[in-house]
Amino acid sequence: MRPTARANHRTGPRRLSRTGGVVLCTLCAVAAAPLAAPGPPSAGQPPDRPARVTSEVLRLAEEAGQVRQRYERAQRSAKGQRARAEELRRTLRVRGVVRSALRDDAGAAARAQYRTGGFTVGLDGEGGAAEEELDDPVELVARQVPAVRRRARLGRMLVEEERTSRRLEAEARSLAAARQDLDRDSARLGEAIRTLEARLAGARDELDEVARAAVDSGECAPPDLAGGRSGPAVERAAARSARAARGWTRPVVSYELSAGFGAGGANWADGHTGQDFAVPTGTPVRAVGAGTVVAAGCGGPFGISLVVEHENGWYSQYAHLAAPLAAPGRRVRAGQWIGLSGTTGNSTGPHLHFEIRRTPEFGSAVDPVEWLGERGVQL
Repeated sequence: MRPTARANHRTGPRRLSRTGGVVLCTLCAVAAAPLAAPGPPSAGQPPDRPARVTSEVLRLAEEAGQVRQRYERAQRSAKGQRARAEELRRTLRVRGVVRSALRDDAGAAARAQYRTGGFTVGLDGEGGAAEEELDDPVELVARQVPAVRRRARLGRMLVEEERTSRRLEAEARSLAAARQDLDRDSARLGEAIRTLEARLAGARDELDEVARAAVDSGECAPPDLAGGRSGPAVERAAARSARAARGWTRPVVSYELSAGFGAGGANWADGHTGQDFAVPTGTPVRAVGAGTVVAAGCGGPFGISLVVEHENGWYSQYAHLAAPLAAPGRRVRAGQWIGLSGTTGNSTGPHLHFEIRRTPEFGSAVDPVEWLGERGVQL
């Protein structure tokens, strides 16, 4: 495709758009730090601002994610407790009917025994004399045995039923108390999520400002994250991402696909050359496979961008970044963080533009969704 003058991008559930073209520049030497070596500060902003803001976005995103996981676990627990409470209510209703029937049956047997002085055989159902009376006392006593056993069995069943009902009622009370605690925890976690997301939104806005300043100055060097307060946590999260990936992987973990390869429209002269992923500013962007960073862009239609060379002559490009986390010459692993998503270049909303190319330069792109699918990665 040939890029038009500008493109319209949107975020979230809306469709994204972008144009092509790339301006490549060399950034800094091969990184020695776990993420990347710091470069010179961007003109017009404090030297520590890029690293500070980048670390804050990553820290808040990580913290918000952990709190959200706890909230979702609490919600799943609450759902399970509601199901168990409903089951207990149904069971207790049935048990109540059974207890009532047992009491009625045991009461009828006791009343019959009282009216006959202990003998129930030989009487009709109303307690009157049966048509056939028994003259043999031995046979009369023998016929009492099943009735006595039945009364004893009814008594045992009633005792057991009442014991079970008391246990279920105690469980229901305990469940109700636990539900109250869980509801309070969920409310606190929900408030914590809202607070963190508000802070994260502010940090993302500031990161966009930092990225624009970097592009304006032409100095898009990777920030020094290792030396900051959040450095160790960032390093651990980045290492987890790399360990979780095997072979080939997605460029971002959570996303919504938007403009696809070959998409037409006013934003692209010859069709869209990559796949767009709708993600918030500051989302870690990962190398889809092992390789070497061979080029970095700091402006132009693609904004801040990176190109990674892979085996067999394939190249992947990551564009519209807010910050690079690797510089040309850096060896990277599959799943390793190499940048943070943003909205630099011809973009009006945060997203990642991802390309697979046959050469490092623009104009040799293939469908990245199909390419990843052939390597076992489904988007």
